[in-house]
Amino acid sequence: MTDFMERVRNRVAAAGPNITFATVADAVRDEAGGVVGDKDVLDTMHKMHQEFVGAGPLEPLLRDPATTDVLVTGPRSVWVDGPAGLRRTAVQFPDETAVRRLAQRLALAAGRRLDDAQPYVDAWIPETTALGKVRMHAVLPPIAPDGTCLSLRVLRPAAHDLESLRALGTFEQQGAELLRAIVAARLAFVVVGGTGSGKTTLLSAMLGCVPESERIVCVEDAGELHPTHPQFVRLVARPPNIEGAGEITLRDLVRQALRMRPDRLVVGEVRGPEVVDLLAALNTGHDGGAGTLHANSPAEVPARFEALAALGGLSRAELHSQLAAAVHLILFMRRDGSTRRLAEIAILEKTTHTLKVHPAWRPGERLYARTTLESLLTTHNTPTPWPPP
Repeated sequence: MTDFMERVRNRVAAAGPNITFATVADAVRDEAGGVVGDKDVLDTMHKMHQEFVGAGPLEPLLRDPATTDVLVTGPRSVWVDGPAGLRRTAVQFPDETAVRRLAQRLALAAGRRLDDAQPYVDAWIPETTALGKVRMHAVLPPIAPDGTCLSLRVLRPAAHDLESLRALGTFEQQGAELLRAIVAARLAFVVVGGTGSGKTTLLSAMLGCVPESERIVCVEDAGELHPTHPQFVRLVARPPNIEGAGEITLRDLVRQALRMRPDRLVVGEVRGPEVVDLLAALNTGHDGGAGTLHANSPAEVPARFEALAALGGLSRAELHSQLAAAVHLILFMRRDGSTRRLAEIAILEKTTHTLKVHPAWRPGERLYARTTLESLLTTHNTPTPWPPP
């Protein structure tokens, strides 16, 4: 039986990257030759289908609507993350070779290389699940000495509106009214927080409040934002192909977006030197811009921007000057277990030598900088009064 499976495996592998269930079935029938029992044939078809089609034994985990991450750290160590937190699953691979084969096949499907000469890869897997895009990262031995590590992140479209987020407990009614006022006042803002804290979901909901007469041009690394808006135009970055050519970066797309007559310019996630072009755009008449940024607190935002701006050749002093003029507010999202909350809204203040971050709003609190926030909304002539009368 082992020899039979190995013959089928070799035949399927030789069929190329576009493997279907029919490819597996044909290989099993051809190699069986009438000398293998029906049960063995069916078992082999099932195992080969899992190994060569989709994400193999991880496919059911990816198709679970609650799954956000699938993490493989060994053939018998498969973990899944979701609303209940990180937990170990019953899914297992036959051996380390099977984990390596799956990682290499997924990389090949994404047009990337993964072998001893290039032992790590970061790529988007095409059409892995109908529930969202999947981003893969894999590392092979000897870089990962305990065995192949495979990380799959499921990115589902962020399609909530502010009202549904309020119902989920992301913020209370006063918070919803404040967010609408921020959008109406065309204040520029960044949504920050850790991984999985709901940054993209909140940004998408706020973009849904932009007047229909305004054109939003959004630049993303993956198509996560799906606001309900008739003039939402999305540009998506492209990684290099297997030869290392054809890459389209976020910075390339920010420059293209500026030529598309945006009323509001949005960067789905600020993660590199594109921050230089974004800040330049926000300082030259593109009010109401927005984006997301990984940061564990509002106080970390200036340092995070400094690091990214340095990649684009912008000095610390220049960054502080442009950031203070371009970005009015920082919206901080926090994840507590299965709950994602808007924990704080802060403002940036430019001092002689640095930037200071002042809390302006927290649920149920009256903060000193709140008066500055109210002044910003008044100065920008928001048609939605806040605080409400």
